[in-house]
Amino acid sequence: MRERRAAAGGHAPPRAVLRAVLCAALCVLPLTGCQGPAERDTAADTAAAGVWPSGYGAVFLAAGECSSFGAVAPTEVPCGSERAAARVVAREDGRAGNGPPCPATTDFVLHISERRPSGDEDGDGAVSRGYACMRKLQPPHPGDPGGGGGPRTVVGDCVHDIGGGKVREAACAGGGAYAPQFKVVEAVATRAQCPTSTGLYVRLGGERPVGCARPL
Repeated sequence: MRERRAAAGGHAPPRAVLRAVLCAALCVLPLTGCQGPAERDTAADTAAAGVWPSGYGAVFLAAGECSSFGAVAPTEVPCGSERAAARVVAREDGRAGNGPPCPATTDFVLHISERRPSGDEDGDGAVSRGYACMRKLQPPHPGDPGGGGGPRTVVGDCVHDIGGGKVREAACAGGGAYAPQFKVVEAVATRAQCPTSTGLYVRLGGERPVGCARPL
């Protein structure tokens, strides 16, 4: 038996330069034996973008607002605009690693920071202004169960062994080099509650932290 563990704004000054870092939907999970837990490593593709507050709201990318296409320079745009690509389904303060998890069907996460060296804490010249959990306006939705991505692993998701003791989420309907090998079929409180067909355990967090995954 094998075990993997899954994880899973402020007001913009008038001329603050904001940087949005896009966390895409590739999540890599280390593989361990059943003797101990494995930490999830979100090895997502990231891109930094300098963006200006658009003026559509007092908070940059507040809940319910929309962002434009592109990972290089996403901006806030009206949701009815042809430039709108994704909607904010949740907006939180602080850093994503310390804050509430995004909703289960989030497609990707935007980490938003202000370019303000005088208030910098870690030397990169940026101050965190929170993160936005994003849902694309049009399919495909990688955050949906079986979609092959998103910042969280949920019931219905599939994974593929990529070697080196790690697996990654894979689209359940996918094939080729990253064809799915296991599917999370149930979330339970303890491993003992998983069905006998379980081939590995995925730690999901929350009230039912154990994901029971069967071989495909």
